[in-house]
Amino acid sequence: MSQQGDRPATTDDWWGRLYDESARDTGPAEAPDDTIDDRFDSAADTLGAEGAADATTRAGYGQAVDAIGVDDEDDEDDAGDEDDDVDVDVAAAAGSGPVSRPLAWWEARGAYPVIQAPAPAPASPPTIVDTPPAVPPPPPPPPQAPTPAPSPVAPAPLTPRPRAPWEPPPAAFDPSDARPLPGAVDPAPPRLTTPAPAPAPDPRAAAPEVPIPPAPEPAPAAPLTYVGDRPPTYDAEPTALPATEAEALGQLVADTVLDGARYGTYTLRAASMRGDSARYRGEPRRDALLTARFGAGPSALVLVAVATGARATEGAHLSAADACRWIGGAVGRSHSRLGEDIRAGRRGDLKSGLHRLTDRTYGKLRARAAELGREPEDYTASLRCLLLSADPDCRTRVFFGVGGGGLFRLRDGAWQDLEPLLPEPADIRGEPVLGFGSARSEASAEQTPEGDRLTMDLEITKPPGPVVEDPVPPPPEPFRFRASVARPGDTLLLTSVGLAEPLRGEPALGDELAARWASAEPPGLAEYLSDVRLRVKGYADDRTAVGVWEA
Repeated sequence: MSQQGDRPATTDDWWGRLYDESARDTGPAEAPDDTIDDRFDSAADTLGAEGAADATTRAGYGQAVDAIGVDDEDDEDDAGDEDDDVDVDVAAAAGSGPVSRPLAWWEARGAYPVIQAPAPAPASPPTIVDTPPAVPPPPPPPPQAPTPAPSPVAPAPLTPRPRAPWEPPPAAFDPSDARPLPGAVDPAPPRLTTPAPAPAPDPRAAAPEVPIPPAPEPAPAAPLTYVGDRPPTYDAEPTALPATEAEALGQLVADTVLDGARYGTYTLRAASMRGDSARYRGEPRRDALLTARFGAGPSALVLVAVATGARATEGAHLSAADACRWIGGAVGRSHSRLGEDIRAGRRGDLKSGLHRLTDRTYGKLRARAAELGREPEDYTASLRCLLLSADPDCRTRVFFGVGGGGLFRLRDGAWQDLEPLLPEPADIRGEPVLGFGSARSEASAEQTPEGDRLTMDLEITKPPGPVVEDPVPPPPEPFRFRASVARPGDTLLLTSVGLAEPLRGEPALGDELAARWASAEPPGLAEYLSDVRLRVKGYADDRTAVGVWEA
């Protein structure tokens, strides 16, 4: 190669020009050997400081070429090509900016990176904005079948460039010192532009919705155990058991009795429990409850009997149990005839027949009192009964009994008192009957309406009547009877005196039970027991209740 950079056409031509005496001599070299350093010094003197910096970079890579073992003596052609490339780089450095050149053989193989002259640093750091340049949209392409989009090529990882021998080691890695690996596609450089001002917030824009945590569910309220302004005095649970003897274990009664059934269109619930006062004093339950079914199928008859022994008498619970047992036996022996009368609606036959059965029961109670050597009024009980047919087509409900208690019906959310009304003895009024000793009867016997006397007064003294030293016994309890037709949704409630009195005396009790039983479904046994034992201050007697829910 000549010092002017002319490339010979052939190798022989190159040697001819170098040693031809007719060629003009350009001047001998300063050093005996023509090396890269000599050429660098020549280029630095010619280009100045800026060009020298660029040439320094390229000269460093020339030394790198010597380091990897490119020997000029072994391959003269390769050495000639290397010299030519160096001249091209020096010529490019003399220009105003970086000039692209073809890659050398070692660069094409990926052995060394391509180094360009660094651009001058800007006065202020530019801001990268993703806004694309305004380019007119291209014309729409003709419609064609959709083709799968090529998968995007991920940018190649950046690798640092090798450091020249004369460069000091860098303090930290600079991203500008890296280049993509060979064969990778360089991503497009970001567009430098002035940052756009941030848009002002729109006051009309709705604020972001912040999820509101759900409010905690309120704790379930404690079940109501009493009604009224304050709780009852006695404890709500049993505290003492009744005393008994070893020979009288069969006379014990449980504190609470619970029963139920379902026949035809009605559901039956029955419960009997000791009162608060009896639980506190350790007295037995005076109320007795009997639930029995006679027969089978649609012709079956269900009897529910409730009896309450006389208050403050010994063995009151025994008389109540005897009354229930004897009335149950009497109805059981006549259940076929009673069932036919109920299904046929024969009110007269039912009333007279049940009256006779009730009288026989009380006759047995008086006989039992005589056996025990006690007065009849001490060994007696009030008796209330319900007769229910198991026939689904029969909705006649029959009530009968003697003594205190209650019969109620819940219809359309309101209570109705169905207790049959009985006239008081003082309210009985009527004309005197001839021959019974009234003043008018005596006058009628002595004279006619015209004033004529039929007999004369002989002034005969009448013998005195018998002397009665004992008080006159109270008149017996009248017999009560009622037959009614149930409607769907009705609730019939038969109770003893212990529950009938608070229902009539405390309206809050009836309101609470009506609210609990407003549902069409009847309560379960445990729920029904909880409803019946709802306490009221001032009422501490035994409670017995029989409920019938009509479907």
